[in-house]
Amino acid sequence: MNIVIFGGSFNPIHTGHAMIANTVAMRHDVDEVWMMVSPRNPLKAKDEMIPEEERLRLVRLVADQCKDVKGSDFEFNLPRPSFTYNTLCELKKAYPEHNFKLLIGSDNWKIFNRWRDSERIISEFGVIIYQRPDAVVNPPFPEGVTLIEDVPMMMVSSSYIRSQLKEGRDVRFLVPDVIYNELEYGRK
Repeated sequence: MNIVIFGGSFNPIHTGHAMIANTVAMRHDVDEVWMMVSPRNPLKAKDEMIPEEERLRLVRLVADQCKDVKGSDFEFNLPRPSFTYNTLCELKKAYPEHNFKLLIGSDNWKIFNRWRDSERIISEFGVIIYQRPDAVVNPPFPEGVTLIEDVPMMMVSSSYIRSQLKEGRDVRFLVPDVIYNELEYGRK
């Protein structure tokens, strides 16, 4: 099977994440998208993180509503912080019958050279990029890197949602309906 790994903090998961995963899962060359919840992103501050088990639960609620999308806790059992190349290598060991590719936003592509073993990720696994409106990228790309342009672009982020929740604002249309009632932790 061709598995696309869509990793992230998902702190919290939002409508943009759901649209991206669902759209990519419907592509001809993709069998499944695994939304890989990262316990701790080495490039992000640790403060304001929803507990990892709660983030996983919310991701699985959304993934269950999408065809061929799964929520994964694979990184929970790996050394921390989670480095993507190590995760992909461990996935290949655990599931040698599958082919894995990494899905990232264009914002992450712009800093991809800061990722540990970024060149090895490209050469050994491959990278699929989806455009973000605040960080549009254009070809050419190295061999092993593909830009998909049929993913809707949204200006929504988990940090924006957290700030809105802190201010007591309604995030009803920024998160999937299944998540909205689960966000009690952030309401005043």
